[in-house]
Amino acid sequence: MKSVRLIAAASLVAALFAAPLAQFSVAQAADAATVQPKEGWYTKLVDNAFVARYAVLPKPDSVQIIDSRPTGRKFDPGHIPSAMNIPDTQFEKMVDQLPADKNTLLIFYCEGHECMLSHNSAYKAEKLGYTNIRVYAEGYPEWIQKGHIGAVSVPYIKKLLDEKAPMVLIDSRPKERKFDKGHIPGAISLPDSQFEKLAAERLPADKATPLYFYCEGLSCKLSSDSAEKAVKLGYTKVKVVPEGYPLWAKLYGPGPTAEGAPAIQQGKESGTITVASFEKIFKEAPDSIYIIDVRDPKEVETGTFKGARNIPINSVEKRIDELPTDKPIVFVCGAGGRSGEAVDMAKLLKPALKTYFMDADIKWTKDGNYTIVEKK
Repeated sequence: MKSVRLIAAASLVAALFAAPLAQFSVAQAADAATVQPKEGWYTKLVDNAFVARYAVLPKPDSVQIIDSRPTGRKFDPGHIPSAMNIPDTQFEKMVDQLPADKNTLLIFYCEGHECMLSHNSAYKAEKLGYTNIRVYAEGYPEWIQKGHIGAVSVPYIKKLLDEKAPMVLIDSRPKERKFDKGHIPGAISLPDSQFEKLAAERLPADKATPLYFYCEGLSCKLSSDSAEKAVKLGYTKVKVVPEGYPLWAKLYGPGPTAEGAPAIQQGKESGTITVASFEKIFKEAPDSIYIIDVRDPKEVETGTFKGARNIPINSVEKRIDELPTDKPIVFVCGAGGRSGEAVDMAKLLKPALKTYFMDADIKWTKDGNYTIVEKK
């Protein structure tokens, strides 16, 4: 009788485990407590760790991650790096964008547990003959929750630039060989190979400033590497633009070159730059100059120019050797007094420096906006 009860118990346990295993295949040891299969879900699921193996740059050839969410509202402002966007509602129209090889690993995802778009698309791909399909059911929300860096599209960057949104756009490619020959307008050059050396002077002091890194497209990992370094420095709003400059040039034409940077127009007073000249350079070729804010740190915390470095006026003399010699320097402050003094000091201590200041009243807001009124 005892042996009969043991056999029955063993059979019951086997049945309990066999049912879900027969219905769902969860790759990469997905947490059973996290993955709660729902009616209508695709049967082959993967977890965050599985996706992270393939959401890398350069993009693996044998894998395609697919975001099934709407383009403008969801994919553009945030998606898993290396993913392509085929909204489920547009699947039939965009099916030609799927890989030709039906054995390619396809990983679909959308907006988490309550989102069926990725499952619907997976079934559609299966009907087309694709044989290696998975769904990341937790989707983009969990990707970010787990601490991974998100990605944005090139059109989204264009939108931010058009809106003059507060952000810093960073080109991680080599400066002379790539950046100087064409870059996204408004970007600063911070080559990944020089990140540790230049980050302190080129990245903003406010660690909550949105940072967007790009390089040479899906075959380039420089932007991803730099983004990870920025996160380690404490920046909290870091994303990458995986398609980078190649797609920008394709969609919107070649960007400005270093040779095409606007020339500095000097003001009436010796050592000054006109407000119009500064604003043109700051808008079209910000990386062609160094901006040094000579106000006190507490003043700078309330706002300054994107990419500006803070060296308080009282520290300029002892830190004169830190000032770069490869590009013109524009000193700024709130009214022109301290910045003018910085120019005088630099010319006395290090005449080889090309230094300028604005004789103007400048007011900043913490989001990066500013107003400049030139003095007459």
